[in-house]
Amino acid sequence: MKSQTTTRLVRYEDLNHHNTLFAGRLSEWFVESCFICAAKATGLPERLVCLEILDFMVRRPTHNGSLVDFSCRVARAGKSSIVVYCRVTGNDGAVTAEGFITFVSLDERGKPALHGVTLDEPEDNDELNVRHRAHRLYMSSLEGR
Repeated sequence: MKSQTTTRLVRYEDLNHHNTLFAGRLSEWFVESCFICAAKATGLPERLVCLEILDFMVRRPTHNGSLVDFSCRVARAGKSSIVVYCRVTGNDGAVTAEGFITFVSLDERGKPALHGVTLDEPEDNDELNVRHRAHRLYMSSLEGR
């Protein structure tokens, strides 16, 4: 599945009391980037809602002036749900954060609706591993409901 990349510049107003990127701002950008990926995949952004964030982890700090890339791809497609994986990298290409978000497609009445997304064959082992992780996380989140 094609990857969508969004880039952000970390500015002074995005910093926390440690002078690194505030996790709340990082989370905001993460959700927005994943939504853009899901919206482009379905072609129906007005029908998508965020259901849950899964396994989001910040791995290292990001500093003022850094460019941050959010590379997102659909990792699981159900009938009405889509799980998007996002890998966040910094200037040096190292992973800053990563995680998954589940979106649901809704009809005009607010009921789950088909989104029409199907996954193609994985391009490599990395994509296959991401899909397996997405499936396990999605299934375990269903058990908790």
